[in-house]
Amino acid sequence: MNFQGLFYPKSIAIIGASTRVGSVGNDIVKNLVEQGFKGFLYPVNPKATVLYGKQCFSRIEDISGVVDLAVIAVPETSVLGVAREAVKKGVQAMVVISSGFKESGNSNAEQELRDVCAQNDVVLIGPNCLGVINAEIFMNASFAPLLPKFGDVAFLSQSGALCASALDFAQSAGIGFSKFVSTGNKALISEVELLEYFAQDESTRIVVIYTEGFRDPDRLRSAMSTLHKKSKPVIVLKSGSTEIGIKASSSHTGSLAGSDTAYTALFEQTGMIRANSFAELFDLIQVFSCNILPSGNRLAIVTNAGGPGVLTADSAVNSGLELANFDQKTTSYLKSILPASASSKNPVDVLGDASVERYEKTLDAVSADPNVDMVIAVLTPQTMTDVSGIARSIVYLRGQYQKPIVASFVGEELVRDGTRILTDAHVASIRFCESASSALGKLFQYACISDVSEVQEKTAMMFSNISPGLVRAIFDETKKNGYVSLPEAKALDVFRAYKFPTLKSVVVHSSEEAEVRIAEMGGRVAMKIFSRDILHKSDVGGVALGVTEVTARKEYETMMQRIQDNAPHAYVEGVLLAEMAPEGGVEMIVGSVRDAQLGHVLAVGFGGIYVEIFKDISFGIIPVSEIDVQRMIDKLKSSKILNGARGGVQFDVNALSETLLRTSKFLFDFPEIKEFDINPLLVFPKGKGVCIVDGRITLDI
Repeated sequence: MNFQGLFYPKSIAIIGASTRVGSVGNDIVKNLVEQGFKGFLYPVNPKATVLYGKQCFSRIEDISGVVDLAVIAVPETSVLGVAREAVKKGVQAMVVISSGFKESGNSNAEQELRDVCAQNDVVLIGPNCLGVINAEIFMNASFAPLLPKFGDVAFLSQSGALCASALDFAQSAGIGFSKFVSTGNKALISEVELLEYFAQDESTRIVVIYTEGFRDPDRLRSAMSTLHKKSKPVIVLKSGSTEIGIKASSSHTGSLAGSDTAYTALFEQTGMIRANSFAELFDLIQVFSCNILPSGNRLAIVTNAGGPGVLTADSAVNSGLELANFDQKTTSYLKSILPASASSKNPVDVLGDASVERYEKTLDAVSADPNVDMVIAVLTPQTMTDVSGIARSIVYLRGQYQKPIVASFVGEELVRDGTRILTDAHVASIRFCESASSALGKLFQYACISDVSEVQEKTAMMFSNISPGLVRAIFDETKKNGYVSLPEAKALDVFRAYKFPTLKSVVVHSSEEAEVRIAEMGGRVAMKIFSRDILHKSDVGGVALGVTEVTARKEYETMMQRIQDNAPHAYVEGVLLAEMAPEGGVEMIVGSVRDAQLGHVLAVGFGGIYVEIFKDISFGIIPVSEIDVQRMIDKLKSSKILNGARGGVQFDVNALSETLLRTSKFLFDFPEIKEFDINPLLVFPKGKGVCIVDGRITLDI
């Protein structure tokens, strides 16, 4: 879509322009006129002639000139009519401020509005939004009172109220915006389309998003890949961490995965930097917009108070940073300029009576040290502290070194003049010292992603030796018979169709047949009840291990009695006999549950009966790449066991990785799968592969 009419219109019609001071329609016209928009303005109000010096029109069709952008602020019942008139007029973009749509249960009207714009290739922002701002051309097409200064940060927010607060915070923090968009209900244009635009927008270097949820994860990942190639970080504040379908979940994966888990996986796969609070969001904006990317994670801390220095150090380590070990020359120099009671080690404590000169020399020395990649200057206001002078020194030194530097002047009134000097000079000034190191940790996190090009358009391993047609036939038969869950025997047939390694198995229907089949299989087998009505076989006595030809009849009959006692209403189709799993394998789980917004969430973790106790599990959004799979495995605590902790056996991680990629392909091919578990998946010593012991598949009706 062409966003030129949205962000760089030469003419704007405000439909619903009101003469009532303080109303939305009045404020939008007032903002555009008084804050300096240089294009043509056409207030549309059939009951007025002039508004803020601009001629009013009864309808948009009465305007003789071209209209690029229509801002609509009329009652919901009138929106569709005026939207159609605006399309007929030839507008390129529409911002619908009006509420009363999907958020109020009026989804049909919102869909009609979407269709009107989509069918005519008109960019639609909203409805139910605050508006759009482009400070570069002094365009405040919103009812927010402030026009921010022009900068390189694009800000998108699903919440209009948060937009207004963000503008206020940004003004005090000295943050400038390239574009500012309240996305509202996202009827047509969501964050994804805007990310695609900002990837190409020369005015934007950083994108910041507040959202309640994304859609179209595949397109989102493609947009993020482009943004990474252009070194444009995306910082996200995501609200809502409610669990997805846990109450109705029958799988282990479903009981462990929540929507916030899914989004965490998405952020890791796409390289989005997550802010965990509104306060952290603005800390990150400052640190990212004011600094270049660090070359490493070695941090130097300079402070005039021991306690804050230690707190900063603790936070740094917890954020993935290391305290730099100074070069011997640096240490010697610090000892020569600091009082005997000061600390020349990192964190460097210059003491509470530190002068501007002492601060500046110390910061200069650590900034010049080749073992230092980034610096935090911590200051607490004491009676002799020249806050403004130290701030000016930090500004000066920031210009001398190509390294990130963050100031944390801990306080409020006593440090106000100093923080103003810093923000005016575009130096990141973070109120709390722990937050400063945490933000630098995320700056380094992004630098690592950018360096290794982790977020690339990668295609999961292709598998040619599979039989999707056989799986489709099994699924169709299952749904035709009125079931949604596949019993293990059928699930194993599905796994074999996609060439997952499985144990030999056969279904029997009598104790006599069980005896014959076990004799043919040789050795000992696992006996499992075959019933579509029983998902957790162990809970009802539906599993017997080590069954032999000699014990087959007795075990079969005893199991049938247990099922009759514990699950009398279950329809039993027979008993599955499976060869006993070889010894020496580690039990893992591979599974998936479907998130309403992001699709299938793939999981891998420590498996068996303890999966929900230890909860050692990690997640990814399909389709996953080899890089994604490696990240998922590396995140597990049990990965140390897989890789031969303390000289132990190394297990076949390559075979586990292939299983995850094969699962991703399977889930991608069959989106109707609701829940999926392979538990346990035995992972054998290196070179000996993996094997499915048990599995479960649940379909949508």
